[in-house]
Amino acid sequence: MLSAAKFSALTLSFVSSAYAIGTAVGFGKSTTGGGSATAQVPSSNAELATWLSDSTARVIQLNSIYDFTSTYGTSSVSVCSPWTCTPNPQSIVATLGACDSYTTRTVTMNNAGYSTNLKVGSNKTLLGKGSSAGIKGIGLKIQDGVSNIIIQNIKITDINHQYVWGGDGILISNATNVWIDHNYFNRVGRQFLTTGFGNAKGVTISNNYFDGTATWSTGCDNHHYWGIILAGQGDTVTFVNNWLYYTAGRSPHTGGQASTDTLLYHFVNNYISSNTGHALDIGQGTRMLAEGNYFASVKTPIAGVDTNGHLYFPTTVNDAYGCSNANMGRYCEWNRIDSSSGTPGTYLDTSVFSTILATDSSVKGLTPKGVADVPAYVQANAGVGKVN
Repeated sequence: MLSAAKFSALTLSFVSSAYAIGTAVGFGKSTTGGGSATAQVPSSNAELATWLSDSTARVIQLNSIYDFTSTYGTSSVSVCSPWTCTPNPQSIVATLGACDSYTTRTVTMNNAGYSTNLKVGSNKTLLGKGSSAGIKGIGLKIQDGVSNIIIQNIKITDINHQYVWGGDGILISNATNVWIDHNYFNRVGRQFLTTGFGNAKGVTISNNYFDGTATWSTGCDNHHYWGIILAGQGDTVTFVNNWLYYTAGRSPHTGGQASTDTLLYHFVNNYISSNTGHALDIGQGTRMLAEGNYFASVKTPIAGVDTNGHLYFPTTVNDAYGCSNANMGRYCEWNRIDSSSGTPGTYLDTSVFSTILATDSSVKGLTPKGVADVPAYVQANAGVGKVN
């Protein structure tokens, strides 16, 4: 029989070869996470929380689902019901005036996700093994000046799903060099992912499956409305090869707190499908180059662009010259809207090219796939179990 010491040594030997697969493209390309640190599997929720938040460079491997749903107890929370459809409308937490015009009631809510989340320190890789590893009932907070973080191949699900403001999947705010890759998101109370109002600099969000299938929803149609918000002053984010499925809005919403903010996004080769509301919603301060994205059965591909927002969204061969004319050394890849989707307006704001979106190698060096190849590629490669 193996002694405990020998078993531990064998376990560490096995996981020591577990590192993030590949490297990020785009703005997050310098991210190395925990680097070559020996990979370790946490033995408990408490150990996972400690390892994530400490100041040690780590590669943390998850081999299963760590369920935090009941870990931090519950609280009595005031909520209301702005949506009166049936069945199963989401309720909303009484905060920021959300319930000023509605009758409130008190519910019991899990603190995990709502008031307590897993803080991630600098120089961390959080890596799932196979297709059934991740965290349940709680989200990740990447904030307060941390840097160099990789989150790859994990599931993030079931965060107070019935309640808006019940919890986000991942928050990135005032953080640098972050790579969110090949993850699966489903059944969260609010955003799958948000950059908050603190800047997210040098961030790549790639190959993720944002699954909006929901039991509780604002439209009672099983489509999750609160998809993604990118809102940090100074954001530089590449959003590439992601699948946004079965949502009803904010796919994504972008925009800062002030009209003078500058938020830079390269939105490229994403597949947005089965959306009963809107996809892109461009708010103030946004500068976005959106190219090579495929919209399938999306009611409203672009909800609109704020007066102080800027979007270059090519849909024709002539539009694709925008990138070449901006001396990017290549043509833009046009976006495709299928016949079952709504018709977007024309958004060809060339002021986007007066920013680093036209000059930075993170954008210039990312050559998009042909848009016709996007649906098959993204459906085959986004989410967990694709890299091991």
